[in-house]
Amino acid sequence: MRRLTVPVLSALLSVVVASAPAAAAPQRSPAANDRPVIFVHGRNAGPGVWGDMISRFTAAGKPADRLFAWDYDTTQSANETLAPQFQAYVDEVLRRTGAAQVDVVAHSLGSLTTRWYVKFGAGATKVRHWVSLAGPNHGTQLAWLCALYDQGCRDMTPGSYVVKQLNEGDETPGTVRYTTVHSPCDEQIAPVTSTSLTGADNIEAPCLKHNELLTDATVATEVRKALDTD
Repeated sequence: MRRLTVPVLSALLSVVVASAPAAAAPQRSPAANDRPVIFVHGRNAGPGVWGDMISRFTAAGKPADRLFAWDYDTTQSANETLAPQFQAYVDEVLRRTGAAQVDVVAHSLGSLTTRWYVKFGAGATKVRHWVSLAGPNHGTQLAWLCALYDQGCRDMTPGSYVVKQLNEGDETPGTVRYTTVHSPCDEQIAPVTSTSLTGADNIEAPCLKHNELLTDATVATEVRKALDTD
């Protein structure tokens, strides 16, 4: 597991770097730049939560017409209802862009539906990178608080049908590149290590709350780095 750290030595390093010859900024590959990114929000949220991260992507050179945010009803079943809907959305993005594959960045509950699509749908061939921010990939104990009246919450409970099926056998199947990011200060995912998956690049972010992972600049940079890898 890798840990992201706040650049506490940045001031000192800037002095060293300033005295060195300027180096060209690393360029992402044409394939990575052309590949669409689909952002998937979590429970009781909407596409607007991705505003900060999308702005950072475009500022870093990612074409705006390659960035998409899927909206869905978070009270519905992650596997029976939402996974087929997400599959249809991916197919539409591929049709519109002419791309062969997409990258997926999911927050919280969005991780379960998109993982289901990758593992049991067509995602194994249509998704290149899958990134989970604070995903309840092994369940979260907090979901019991709303499980009686909300299907999305039931899907997130430890030991739920969805969680069991996703983690049975290979947690990161196929040739998809998997990355997870969790924070030691996440108040919604209990335990916070639930997000990590065997076979993924599992990253520990700085002390951030559940929704702060969506807006943190360091996390956004790490997500872009993961997606820029072919």
